[in-house]
Amino acid sequence: MSRTLSLALVQYPAEARPDSSDFADRMRAFAARYPQVRMWVFPELHLDSAEPWRDPNELAHGLDDRRFAEIGELARELGVWLVPGSVYERAEDGRIYNTSLVYAPDGTRVSTYRKMFPWRPAEASTPGGTFEVFDMPGYGRVGMSICYDIWFPEHTRHLAWMGAELVLNLVQTGTSDREQEQAIVRGNAVMNQVWIASVNSAEPTGRGRSLLVDPQGVVRASCPGPGAEVVTALVNFDDVTAAREFGTAAVSRLWSQFRPDDAPIGLPLYGGRIDPAVWNGDPGAIPTVRGALPATIPTPDLAVGPNTSAVPVITSAIPTIQG
Repeated sequence: MSRTLSLALVQYPAEARPDSSDFADRMRAFAARYPQVRMWVFPELHLDSAEPWRDPNELAHGLDDRRFAEIGELARELGVWLVPGSVYERAEDGRIYNTSLVYAPDGTRVSTYRKMFPWRPAEASTPGGTFEVFDMPGYGRVGMSICYDIWFPEHTRHLAWMGAELVLNLVQTGTSDREQEQAIVRGNAVMNQVWIASVNSAEPTGRGRSLLVDPQGVVRASCPGPGAEVVTALVNFDDVTAAREFGTAAVSRLWSQFRPDDAPIGLPLYGGRIDPAVWNGDPGAIPTVRGALPATIPTPDLAVGPNTSAVPVITSAIPTIQG
């Protein structure tokens, strides 16, 4: 059975009026124009204002807010997987997170992920602390990433280790380093042998240049410029299986690197280690419950690094359009 997913990356500017019906109307038009597409992916903070200087406190809502239920109803109406970007989530303790949402074709919200690496010092949201993957029946496993997360190789590596075959990287980069970001996307795809879809906001809230990269590091689809555009493509999840079985360029098989008698490699930076017994485990056997990592992860036996104090959350900075 083919595990090929028809995917659309919607490189559009952030919605000017998040409480309006513009998103639903636009999504219905897209679905009518591209009826074969099964998953729609929008950029970071797509639903939370085209005015990047606004205080997130003015925009944040709890995830039980009616507008999020309406997005689920829209996904069910259209019968598609819908990733409407990320939103400012107000948690029960009052903290504000940059949170992505994913809805299944039956309207169920199957994934929420809080951005782990806010772009400091400008971004004011609280860092999340849990890696997120979810399963798409008939296709495979998907990992979530928001903008600056992709700059930290540990993030995509963990998603791949948790079994992700496709990583959705939701972006709102309006700064001059989008070119470097594209290189990072390709590097992460190669180093982890996964698909990565990096969808950026269009001007004026972003600089566009969205792209889809396969497990060999080949750009399969892209938006060449900063303007509004919908790029459609096919993602074959079996390409991940092939890359890991035969190697990148039929040579390198990084997920088969270690032998049973190899000693663990200490990672002083993290106060942990790479354990061959864990590295070589079956990623597909990892539980799908959000935040539940395998019990086989060893307790670090190395000294914790020198910087063990909590990083303060910056709440006074003016948020900008880079993620």
